[in-house]
Amino acid sequence: MLALARGGLRASAVAQSLLVGLLVGVVAVAVAGTAGSVRAANWTPFAPHGWFAVAHAAAVLMLSFVGWEAVAPLTTAFLDPARQLTRVVAIALAVTSALYLGLAIVTVGVLGPGAATIVPLAELLQRAIGPAGAATAAVAAVVLTLGSVNAYINGGAAMAGHLMHPQEREKAGQARPAPLFLIAVAVSGLLLITLYGLGLASPAALVAIPTTLFLAVYLGSMLAAVRVLRGPARWAAVPASAAVAVMLACCGWALALPVLVAVACLGQPGKGAQLPSGHHQIARAQQRGDRRPARRGHLQQ
Repeated sequence: MLALARGGLRASAVAQSLLVGLLVGVVAVAVAGTAGSVRAANWTPFAPHGWFAVAHAAAVLMLSFVGWEAVAPLTTAFLDPARQLTRVVAIALAVTSALYLGLAIVTVGVLGPGAATIVPLAELLQRAIGPAGAATAAVAAVVLTLGSVNAYINGGAAMAGHLMHPQEREKAGQARPAPLFLIAVAVSGLLLITLYGLGLASPAALVAIPTTLFLAVYLGSMLAAVRVLRGPARWAAVPASAAVAVMLACCGWALALPVLVAVACLGQPGKGAQLPSGHHQIARAQQRGDRRPARRGHLQQ
């Protein structure tokens, strides 16, 4: 993934499309192949551990939906972000929701008590396509990981570029991610893998930590939306803020991490970074409550 990111945004975009397509196909096979074996009795009782457990599970499951903040810096690649971004987000949210909701239904409806495993997708695929299901699930896990890493590396590289001084950003233009940025990603990744291999980091912690940080970012984004947006977008951000706040409150000890980040950022002077033109047009259109598309001619990476 690091070599692919170094190759530029276009190469990464092609690879991302292939990875996402493969993952969607695997999940669709698991859902469609086992839908006929769903048993209503497996849904009784509906919430055996209470509604607080549902909220806690929702916080963990947010890891399946994160990623919007990673690709946001890449929106300048759109020719008409004010119009195209709305469609892309709507399609992505609809497809993601349908896939994961369908997967959740068949996981509980088919496996019942047997769903309490860390690899329910492997169980479903074995029922759908036979012995090859376990290997297919392993491939899906790798694809899911590679796709997420690819999106975050490119999004992070673009964000780092946006935080540069305007003159430096203009000079960099469409340059590939800086080697130093990719080295930092590689070192941090190897550190986490080493800690996991030594048994010093559990899978639960590796999920809880990023999920909590993601939710903290989303809560800040939703509160900002309530403050700066107008019209339907503002009203949609109100219940979204409440939902994210509830899930964030269920993150337990991991809540200390965003607090530490906030404390570390206090007193840091602003860099005067400027949003790219695409983001400015989206913000202005939202503030006007204007549904008209922004002018064309944005920089296409």
